[in-house]
Amino acid sequence: MKINKKDILVLIPARSGSKGLPDKNIKKLHGKPLISYTIETAQEIFDNSQVIVSTDDLKIAKIAELKGANIPFLRPKELAQDDSSTRDVILHLVEFLKSKKRIPSIIVLLQATSPLRNSTHLNEALKLFFQKDCDMVVSVSESKISPYFNLFEENKQGYLKKSKAGIYMRRQDVPLCYEYNGAIYIFKTKSIVKSEMKDFKKIVKYVMPKNDSIDIDDELDWKLAEYILTKGHDDKIGNS
Repeated sequence: MKINKKDILVLIPARSGSKGLPDKNIKKLHGKPLISYTIETAQEIFDNSQVIVSTDDLKIAKIAELKGANIPFLRPKELAQDDSSTRDVILHLVEFLKSKKRIPSIIVLLQATSPLRNSTHLNEALKLFFQKDCDMVVSVSESKISPYFNLFEENKQGYLKKSKAGIYMRRQDVPLCYEYNGAIYIFKTKSIVKSEMKDFKKIVKYVMPKNDSIDIDDELDWKLAEYILTKGHDDKIGNS
């Protein structure tokens, strides 16, 4: 499939509410607002007009606009709650685009909470999407926990049993398992309009290194991301 970048829109959802880290999306990480990392990554590949930030918050909107992102609307408050689904946010965008007669064939969803995902990752994931017959390419990291080895469920008698059947003595022997890292989702617009992501039949993984897969949810994640960014900066100075 030939890539036509003009037929792609990037969606960066960034709501105001965050119980673990207040104002997380615009809190400064290593000197700049968290959301800036994701906007900059998208801008390395796409035009500003293709990079849309969906937010309910004027402060987030202002910072995103200063970075050059497109803010075509403020998201309704009912779509910015703890229980609001990502798909509902996407469908809200699609309905808006329908009114503008600007429906993209492909939507790239980039969460603002993944600051270590970069344009190389995104380019590689896009290349994979256009090589495969799939509904979605999603970024993952290899999981250290496995339903075959060290994930357990409680049975009716109250005893723990392995989540998946299989007798394995060493972790190295179990089938590889992957976890979504929240950094990159690329899907056909028609697929997400038709069904939930979890119901997609053709999902292709894009594997990212663990160090680049941090999804900031709490203070510990924040400190780890800050450490990695600082260490990377210090290494560049040391090697210059």
